[in-house]
Amino acid sequence: MQTIISFFKEYISWYSLPDIGLTDIIEILILAFVIYNVIVWVKQTRAWILVKGLIVLLILWLFASVLDLSVILWLFYKSLNVGIIAVIIVFQPEFRKALEQLGQNHLVTPLFNFNDSKDKGDRFSEKTVADIVKATFELAKAKTGALIVIEKELSLMEFENTGIAIDSLVSSQLLINIFEHNTPLHDGAVIIKGNRVAAATCYLPLSDNMHLSKELGTRHRAGIGVSEITDCLTIIVSEETGKVSLAMGGTLIRNVDGDYLKNKILTLQNKVVDTKKIKLWKGRSKNEREAD
Repeated sequence: MQTIISFFKEYISWYSLPDIGLTDIIEILILAFVIYNVIVWVKQTRAWILVKGLIVLLILWLFASVLDLSVILWLFYKSLNVGIIAVIIVFQPEFRKALEQLGQNHLVTPLFNFNDSKDKGDRFSEKTVADIVKATFELAKAKTGALIVIEKELSLMEFENTGIAIDSLVSSQLLINIFEHNTPLHDGAVIIKGNRVAAATCYLPLSDNMHLSKELGTRHRAGIGVSEITDCLTIIVSEETGKVSLAMGGTLIRNVDGDYLKNKILTLQNKVVDTKKIKLWKGRSKNEREAD
């Protein structure tokens, strides 16, 4: 009997649970949250391919360690530092996008909101909203392609600098003339800040989301791309179909009408509006929706 007790004390005692306090529970929850979000981010980017490659290399390293393949192990150790630097360089866009998405998080943004120069009142006048809606559907009626980006909290100066400065009050006539075919300003995006057209012919980053429908062209991918890295609202008019779509937060909302567009613009300045319900567009990806 004494032998059994000694065995349990010597071996089983190693498996006893440690004392867990409140700080330990908080730490476990934080680590679980971080690890889960890192895994989700990795699976949504090209980094997932890298992870699968690293798993193959890890298996090869274990195989070399078991068989004591000294040359292969030496190559692994010598190339480790260079490999880490190469990974950072190759996947720099993915790391940048992850940090940008972290900065846009609703829990983080209020802590670093130092911009007191923003107008405390309405961001848009009623005339501006009406002119944007009118121009959008006039362009849609004529099947004239258009890409209009409306700034919210995050600055779009980076993209303004790629275009031609306009700095003019918003008007439906101005927007329609900008996107007319065979005019110098029709190619590219228009950026609107408040009640003013800031710039035209601006270049936007294309979305690299692999889940988007293959039927979407460059204009739609550019509209989605800029909405993925900023909090803007992007209006897209299809040249082929004349349909109007919106891009917000990396999600494409297709086939919207004038009332829906007006409500979405008013939402940017935190007005209470009767927004219409949105349902998933059957047969399309999770990043595409259609307005009722």
